[in-house]
Amino acid sequence: MEEVDRSRAFAKDVKRIVVKVGTAVVTGKGGRLALGRLGALCEQLAELNSDGFEVILVSSGAVGLGRQRLRYRQLVNSSFADLQKPQHELDGKACAGVGQSSLMAYYETMFDQLDVTAAQLLVNDSSFRDKEFRKQLNETVKSMLDLRVIPIFNENDAISTRRAPYQDSSGIFWDNDSLAALLALELKADLLILLSDVEGLYTGPPSDPDSKLIHTFIKEKHQDEITFGDKSRLGRGGMTAKVKAAVNAAYAGIPVIITSGYAAENIDKVLRGLRVGTLFHQDARLWAPITDSTARDMAVAARESSRKLQALSSEDRKQILYSIADALEANEKTIRAENELDVATAQEAGLEESLVARLVMTPAKISSLAASVRKLADMEDPIGRVLKKTEVADGLVLEKTSSPLGVLLIVFESRPDALVQIASLAIRSGNGLLLKGGKEARRSNAILHKVITDAIPETVGGKLIGLVTSREEIPDLLKLDDVIDLVIPRGSNKLVSQIKNTTKIPVLGHADGICHVYVDKACNVDMAKRIVSDAKLDYPAACNAMETLLVHKDLEQNAVLNELIFALQSNGVTLYGGPKASKILNLPEARSFNHEYCSKACTVEVVEDVYGAIDHIHRHGSAHTDCIVTEDPEVAELFLRQVDSAAVFHNASTRFSDGFRFGLGAEVGISTGRIHARGPVGVEGLLTTRWIMRGKGQVVDGDNGITYTHQDIPIQA
Repeated sequence: MEEVDRSRAFAKDVKRIVVKVGTAVVTGKGGRLALGRLGALCEQLAELNSDGFEVILVSSGAVGLGRQRLRYRQLVNSSFADLQKPQHELDGKACAGVGQSSLMAYYETMFDQLDVTAAQLLVNDSSFRDKEFRKQLNETVKSMLDLRVIPIFNENDAISTRRAPYQDSSGIFWDNDSLAALLALELKADLLILLSDVEGLYTGPPSDPDSKLIHTFIKEKHQDEITFGDKSRLGRGGMTAKVKAAVNAAYAGIPVIITSGYAAENIDKVLRGLRVGTLFHQDARLWAPITDSTARDMAVAARESSRKLQALSSEDRKQILYSIADALEANEKTIRAENELDVATAQEAGLEESLVARLVMTPAKISSLAASVRKLADMEDPIGRVLKKTEVADGLVLEKTSSPLGVLLIVFESRPDALVQIASLAIRSGNGLLLKGGKEARRSNAILHKVITDAIPETVGGKLIGLVTSREEIPDLLKLDDVIDLVIPRGSNKLVSQIKNTTKIPVLGHADGICHVYVDKACNVDMAKRIVSDAKLDYPAACNAMETLLVHKDLEQNAVLNELIFALQSNGVTLYGGPKASKILNLPEARSFNHEYCSKACTVEVVEDVYGAIDHIHRHGSAHTDCIVTEDPEVAELFLRQVDSAAVFHNASTRFSDGFRFGLGAEVGISTGRIHARGPVGVEGLLTTRWIMRGKGQVVDGDNGITYTHQDIPIQA
């Protein structure tokens, strides 16, 4: 399973940052400075400096830069005969000395332009053995940081006393990665960022298409699984050195991120808690499983846990839901913190306002979710209810009882509150559950899943509810018709159709929520305006929001149509017209009647009468929820009987089409199909039946000697 991102564990508390820039970031082809890339990085560091962060820079690149300059000088000073001779490798120490001055000259020039002062500090590993040196180092750096100076560290390779400073890995540090880790610890940094030429740590060489980015490094899991590629083309280390340095720092208490230095804004993204690069943290093993689970493992574990859940008493199952409700309220701040990161990411990505609205978890929404979970707990136990009791023959009694379906797979949209509703319904109905939420709600889903599963007692186990975090796992899950009993997709028409076409598992769901409100000529005008406004504006992104307003033609003559239009437009609703309405109202014509806006927009059309409205709904609706507003009881009954939708309302907003509002406690989804559950699917929609027979030794024996009575027996309350 993909790991949960935990960068929020430190992102809000960071003040002192050590940033290490790799050779591959500093230099481009031939060892020349990558001026644009390095300039963008300096701008980012300068901005952090002005925002109050204490920035410490460790920069590689001196050796590569010096080698490039010395080769050029050697070429200029060589005769043609000299060039025909074998060229000796340039002395690394000389390269370091020449390159260091050039590197610092660039940093000073760039930071001067940004009104920032930088300072050079060259160190050797042997110096760190001296306590007085370390004390002085801390005092000097503190003084610089207080003055908003950015210290720039590098190993003093030019005068290093190591026998082979570019190969020897003995000593306190052996390259700038390990130097950066050492400085982060010595200077008590809050965060270490190692900038490389790749996005982070991969399971194999980044160029290998089968390699995957590791978002959270777990030593116990990953240290034996990673295949490293070649080391840096110009520097001394490479990813192997970075990982070693990152592990050392992380397990000593300094969070570390390895990410790409090719995008300077990655530093800002890290500090905002966004999922960037690979995180190393001493608590990483607590956030993700050390061993991978296959799709089948998850499904089997959910089934086993569901059977343990079913074996509990009704009171014990009820208590689990109470515990979940309490946990939601107790963890409100943590849930909101994770949710705010999801919302920020969605806004940065330019998602539509309606989609962002679905993501938001307000205190009121969390409180409402907790209330719905408690209401569900207080409902009659749905498991094992006797639905029908029959005397088959004398002394032979047959009972039809309610029973859990087994294991559910729910693929749902980026709406974190849906996870809570679905999980609580699964627990109340005794089902195992696998959840796959939208990537936009990844953090919210992860924390909600953790809060809920932590509240499940060990006698049942948190594996009752599995969280699928990778889209790639869905095809494997859809093949498991022997261990998954029902798939409920909550999303686009494309998603539902795709799932139906790729699985043998029964699918329950609705493709679209194209809901209609028909305002009849016999309407109460004030009521019509209230219902129409609520159906569209209460929650425009919901699947039960009005997408098409149908109006009786006579309402054009008495100006009621204009009043309805004004009520919507004055509240910011964008209107599109059908062929008739667009001419009457001078509205842009709708591209299609079969469109779900999920936003503050809708289609308006004028119809001849109630029959025209019914015909329009049957041709263009999605059989979700449709409403009539009228004071004529005969017209209302005609509409209620003939509209073939899962929910049909008279003088009530379509927004009432909801499991909680129906009194179901919550809903796992809304079904527009005609087999099994239909409309909002609550607990009962997640149950099937079993037959239980109690006898006194009867046998069939060719039906000889047995008299069938088939008498109904009253079910005792």
